[in-house]
Amino acid sequence: MKLYQLVLKDILRRKKRLLYAALGVVIGTMSVIAILTISQAGKNQVYAQLEKYGPNLTLLPAVNTLDMKLGGVNLGQLSVGDNYIAQDKLPELRRIADGEIRKALEIEDDGTPIATIAPQLFVTAPVNEATVTVVGILPDEERTIKSWWTIKEGSYLKAEQPDGAVIGATAAEWLKLNVGDRVNLNGQDFTITGILEETGSNDDYQVFANLATVQTLYNKAGLLSVIDVRALCNACPVEVIANAINQNMTGIRAVAVKQVAESEMGMVEKINRFMLALGAVTLLIGLFGVMNTMMASVNERIKDIGIMRAVGASSRQITRVFIYEAIVIGIVGGIFGYLVGTGLAYLVGPMLFEGAKISGVPLYFPVAIGLAVMVAVLASLWPVHRATRVKVADCFASL
Repeated sequence: MKLYQLVLKDILRRKKRLLYAALGVVIGTMSVIAILTISQAGKNQVYAQLEKYGPNLTLLPAVNTLDMKLGGVNLGQLSVGDNYIAQDKLPELRRIADGEIRKALEIEDDGTPIATIAPQLFVTAPVNEATVTVVGILPDEERTIKSWWTIKEGSYLKAEQPDGAVIGATAAEWLKLNVGDRVNLNGQDFTITGILEETGSNDDYQVFANLATVQTLYNKAGLLSVIDVRALCNACPVEVIANAINQNMTGIRAVAVKQVAESEMGMVEKINRFMLALGAVTLLIGLFGVMNTMMASVNERIKDIGIMRAVGASSRQITRVFIYEAIVIGIVGGIFGYLVGTGLAYLVGPMLFEGAKISGVPLYFPVAIGLAVMVAVLASLWPVHRATRVKVADCFASL
């Protein structure tokens, strides 16, 4: 009889003990797989939210706040600096952003723009006895930045429509405006060309028109309130671009929006590490469970070990018997650990990350098998050592 046949025969003879041993591995592997699956779903959700930020960088006017004091009396705060960004800074901004991207990605300068730059001008205006925010935009650039924008009714604003406007869903509802209606902004009539789908952001409450028209209408020629920059690549050096802008351009403060969102990702990573630590403890408990089972198996099989030694079995062959058994325990534990862990993730995941889409990760299946086999084999090392040191005389003395 070959060695593997002996192992299979023994496993089938002691199925319950095998299942008890595998149970510890299943629980540990299940915990790790559930945590990894939930963690992946949480990361995907955060990255999806990250995409909704649109811009990688937001450029604001560099306004400083000073504390006003007289002796020990605090007189409040004073804002110092311009409240607008000069539009003539856009070419320099383009040069810095595209230059840093080309340097990081090792792209030759062929003059083709890389980053999307979307300037905005914010003004307030009365519409139908209510005050709304009117945003002057470059339609094409704004649509590229805010890729989640969809038109609920009508059509999107075009650059060649100086008297066209797009309105947010909430603003349209409150102001009772429909596609084709005309609104008066500072003495000029605008036609509502489209209504945006609800986004859950400030866009729902705003009216969007062409930048040049808004600048002229409100005497803000050459002025901008905010500039959004999107690098359009995951490897683009957002923080480097922000630093270069802050160091080389006066009157502008660059904020890496992606960096802010990634700080939230850092919190998710800390939670995941804590959860994985708990999973590791569970695996360790499973390891000791398998070790106890294997020790009991050795004690029960002293007679079998003695017979094997008596007929000439070497210590290596006896070791292989128990290692093969441990591998079977690991494979069984890994399979069920992956299946149960994935199912547990479907149940618990939405509670931890509201709105997260949990889905099984096939890549984790070999991870589960490998982890379970490793734990089972490690747990069997000491029992195997004990088995190889059993003497033939002691085996028969126990009869």
